[in-house]
This record gives sequence, C-alpha cells and structure tokens, in this order.
Amino acid sequence: MPQRLRPTRPPGQPQFTGRQTDQLRQWHQLLGAARQWHGQLPVVLLDRCWLQLRAVAVEDLARVLPPDSSADAPELVRYRDLIEAGEPSWAAQIQCWQDFGAAACQQALQRFWDQQERGNHDWTLTTYLQLVESYREPWTNGKTRRLPLLVLARANQAESHRLHWLDP
Repeated sequence: MPQRLRPTRPPGQPQFTGRQTDQLRQWHQLLGAARQWHGQLPVVLLDRCWLQLRAVAVEDLARVLPPDSSADAPELVRYRDLIEAGEPSWAAQIQCWQDFGAAACQQALQRFWDQQERGNHDWTLTTYLQLVESYREPWTNGKTRRLPLLVLARANQAESHRLHWLDP
C-alpha cells in the first residue's frame, strides 16, 4: 500500500487549527484586496501560551506590542558614534555629558539597563521598523504580499519573538 504524503510546512512555523486557518485565510484576503499600502493591514500575533491567534492593524502594532527603543536614546547613540570614531570611552562619556547633561546620560543608561534586565524578547525599534519596511515593500516592487505572523515569546523566558511571513 503506498504511503500517503503529508503536507509539509516550513521548519519552525507553527501548526494551526482549522478555525485559525480560516482566520488566516480571511486576513490573506484582506491583504490581497488592498489596492495600496495602509495602516489597517493586519499583523497576526500568536500567543502560544493561550493558543490565541489575533490580528492587529499595522498602525496599532507599536501600541499593542511596544518595541524597546532604549538603545536608540540620543545620548547612547552619540556615545556609540564617538567610540566608533576612535574616542576613548572616558572622553566619549565626557563629551556626552557636555552635549546632553550628566543626568540625561545617566537616565538613558538606566532605562537601557532596566530594559535589558526586564527583557524585550529581541523586539526592538530596529526590528519593528524592519517588519514595517518588509511588509510595505511588495506594494512598491510588485512582489508577493505575505502576511506577517509574530509568534510571541513566553513571558519570563529568555527567548525571542519569532517573525514568519505567510504566503497566500
């Protein structure tokens, strides 16, 4: 008797229930019907703890899942730029204190380290902006529009949110 082949899915991509597959199909239809890029396009979030699948508008994503922007504070960016330019760390710190004030630099560092201790599941401002740019790109270059799926990391775990792009 011939062996039946099972449909395959990309490694690491979650498996969905029938109801979730129907939801994904509806969100894909919204994506396909869009004539241009706009903020109401869906971004799908999968909460693995509750097996909950939901969509949020891309314009609401930063509010629903705030990205960590603590590393992008102007004080820290300036410090890194000075170090990259070859300044010794002590001179870079003094320059930043002169540019922004010692209290502002210390506050920026404190926010950064607080966020590092709390954990951000690698969901940073840069990661968020890359998602938005990649999502918008097919409207400018005519490529296939894929639905972004963010598999949320479990709370209190040292793991990252994982981004998958679902084909129609």
